[in-house]
Order: sequence, then structure tokens, then C-alpha cells
Amino acid sequence: MLHLSNAEGTGGTIKSNPSDFIVKEITGRGKVLEPGRQYACTDLEEEQASEGKFATFVLQKTNWNTVQALVSIAKVLGRGKKSIGYAGTKDRTSVSVQLASIYGAEPERLLALHLKDISINGAWRSNGIELGSNLGNAFDIVIESVKSIGNAETAIASLNGRFPNYFDRQRFGSRLNNARVGISIMRGDFEAAVFAILTDTSGETNKGAVEARERLSNERDFKAALSYFPRYLKNESYMMNYLAYHENDYAGALRRIPRGISMMFIHAVQSLVFNLIVEERIRNGNFNSGIWCRSNSYGFPDLENVTVDSTCFPVIPLIGYETMDKHISELDRGILEDLGISKESFRIRSMPELSMKGAYRTMLAPFKDLIISGDEDKMRLSFSIPSGAYATVLINEVTKSDDLSLDLLAPRKL
Repeated sequence: MLHLSNAEGTGGTIKSNPSDFIVKEITGRGKVLEPGRQYACTDLEEEQASEGKFATFVLQKTNWNTVQALVSIAKVLGRGKKSIGYAGTKDRTSVSVQLASIYGAEPERLLALHLKDISINGAWRSNGIELGSNLGNAFDIVIESVKSIGNAETAIASLNGRFPNYFDRQRFGSRLNNARVGISIMRGDFEAAVFAILTDTSGETNKGAVEARERLSNERDFKAALSYFPRYLKNESYMMNYLAYHENDYAGALRRIPRGISMMFIHAVQSLVFNLIVEERIRNGNFNSGIWCRSNSYGFPDLENVTVDSTCFPVIPLIGYETMDKHISELDRGILEDLGISKESFRIRSMPELSMKGAYRTMLAPFKDLIISGDEDKMRLSFSIPSGAYATVLINEVTKSDDLSLDLLAPRKL
């Protein structure tokens, strides 16, 4: 992905230890949650609902996936996955603090909970936490093996408070094939989508998984594959077990995996299109837009306040089947055409549950409260960014350590 800053990178690596990547949620009230601090609802200006059916709590976790941590907590309390609520997911390899909620849970039981690398730093009865209700996240990040802190200062100064609002590689899966799977689904080629999920070895690091995927690709025997595929590949097992008894029903096989996982494939396509548009805008130096959004009380983009008046943050669509034609530029149409899709492709008639209407996202994301400290070997960056923006993208503007090419994510000019 093209960088906005032309300054030489510092180099360096992140996430050597979870404690070197601290994520602090900025609540909807503008409060930054600090690790190790106990909170009452009044500290955060949150409402306590004496008759509420949820318990809201401050979750601190180390080296946990957000959803897995919350599901584990809910299980201890006798609740299911559908009972959990959270404003946004946080990096797994981190120490993170955020608000979360569980339906039907008692605050006292949460406060008494004991799970490894999880602490509950306050709990109260409430009406729950909704996805996207936070304003953003604050970060304290250690970058090791840097070449020059001076390069970081030059890069940050050149960005003028904003950085490309790319979706980072996390959006495209550990094997970077989510968009390829999604495009196949959108074209109605469910067989190609299934085999990409089951047999693609690009980015696969587990030797046993590589061998299993290659064998299935050659033999195409799903029933036999059930005996040799690694057991941790649960979604693959669900699909193969179905295909072993429902020959060629590839759409049915895709429905064996959770809808949230399947939606990630379509989100990846939408994200890839967005990234390609932003990259081309950077290449052309053109950030003019017919759509804008104002800032909220924290100074971050308020996408609930989109306007045609030239105000603060230029916005472009996350294209879906309901995106207005007047908001899709010739550049956007060319990128869709290169990928062999159109806006109507996001209306997936054979699997309507995966269809996407579209949304909006700012081309550039602001950052604030940025502090650079450390020495010539180990540097610390502290900053705040809006919800939905990727800290790793801002970090890469400084380090230039990740040279991900968007052409790797899906073939073009088909």
C-alpha cells in the first residue's frame, strides 16, 4: 500500500510482547480507559440502570482475542455468545482495556471472576454496549530495532495530522485470501470459494495444514480429508463433512460455517476496493470529494453527520448495492471492473444473507496526542485514532516496515 509520507522509515518491529502494545478504548463519553485502574460507572459518566438486563464492565485482557475472551467470560456465567456486547475488537497481541456487556449477568459475579490474563476493572447494571459506540482508541506502542527516531519525527510532521485510512492486512485473513474467496462468492462461483478456503496454502505457516490442503487439492476427496486435516481447522471440517454427503452443494458447504465468518469474505472485498481507491488517490494527490463529514466532540470524524458541504473530513463510499451512482466515481468504477465485479455484485442473490448495502468511510484518518520517545534502538509511540482506523497503518507510515501489495489480495484485469 502506498504511503502518504515520503520520509525515510525508521524500520523496526512491533508486538514482540503484548505489554509493548497497549490499547485503551476511548468511550462514547470521551473517557480513555487506563489499564490497571478500577472504575465505577460514575467515573466514566456511564448510566447505571437499576432495572437493566445487562451488566456492563471494564474488561482488561492480555493476549486474548476480544470475542474469545468475552465468550469465555459468558460461559463461566452460564450465558451464550449472543449475550455479549462490545463497541469494537482489539488486537490480540496486546494489553487492552475496553467496555463490554453481558445480558443476564450479575455485576457481582463479574467482579469475582478469575480467568487467566483477564481482569474485570469495574462492573454495573446497564442497558448494554452497542457495536461502534466508542469514539476511538489510544495506543502506547513500543517499536524495537529502529534506525532513527529522527525519521519518525520527519514522517509524522509530513502527515499534518492525518494518515491513509486503509484497512490493514488483518482485514484480509492470515492467508490474505479473504478477498479472493469473497469475489468468488459474489460471482456465484461457490466451488472456487470453497476450494480457496480449503486448499489455499498461501500464508499458511503450519506444516501439517499445508500438507493437508495440498493433498485435498490433488485428491478432492472430502470424506478422506476429514481423517487427516488438523483438528483445529474447525470451519474446514464443517464444510468437508457436509460435502462428503452432499456432493457439489458448495453453497450449502459455505453455510456450514458461521455467518460472521462468511461476512468477513465480503467485507474483505469491500475493504480491498476502498484501499485501491485510496491508494490511487494518494498516487494522484487528489483527496477532493463530493461527500464530507463533520467532526464530533472529540475531534474525530462523525460518519453519522455526512454532508455535501465541504467541511472537515473527505469521505468516499464503502461500495455496496445501495451506494448511490453519483457517489461512485469513474476511478471507482474502473477498480470494480478490474476486479470483475460491480456494485450490484454486493447483492448476492444465491446467498442474500451475505449481501452488503454499503456505507461511508473517510479517506484519511486523523491522529492526535502523538508523542515520540525512546532512543535509537527502542522507540515508543503514543497516539489516539478514531474507531475503525488501524494503528498499524499509522505505525507503518513511520517505520515503512510492511510493504503489503494490494495486488496480492485478489487478481485484477480478469
